[in-house]
Amino acid sequence: MKNVGTLLIVVSLVALGCSKGSDAPKKAPVKKAETAAPKETKKAAPAKPAVKLAVGGEAATVYTTRCALCHGNGGLGDGPAAASSPVKPRTFSDAAWQAKVTDDHIKKVIVEGGAAVGLSALMAANADLKNKPEVLDGLVKIVRGFKK
Repeated sequence: MKNVGTLLIVVSLVALGCSKGSDAPKKAPVKKAETAAPKETKKAAPAKPAVKLAVGGEAATVYTTRCALCHGNGGLGDGPAAASSPVKPRTFSDAAWQAKVTDDHIKKVIVEGGAAVGLSALMAANADLKNKPEVLDGLVKIVRGFKK
């Protein structure tokens, strides 16, 4: 059952990726003789991350590659997979939720998945993090850092 949630998320992301651009009009190739003189362009400033995570390292990598898919870069439950999810992912900025949940509870949900604590089975388990206390502590800091 734990893999069902992961499978649903992966299938949703694949479907989203496959559907983009398929109806886009194709441009005719420009012949070299028709090419205008190059225009002077300004270099765009590098894109800023949506939110600066409370910690870096492996915890930040795990958050951006696993958690942000559903919970979003800003912890608002608005990641790309959230739109197709039948259950809205947790909004980490919710002060009431932040006040009532313990760090150990957050770690348990991360490692064992939502079903382990009576939440949605779509929150996949991350058993590979069980023996990585520094990563779990970092993820908790990230989640706590979204509190408003």
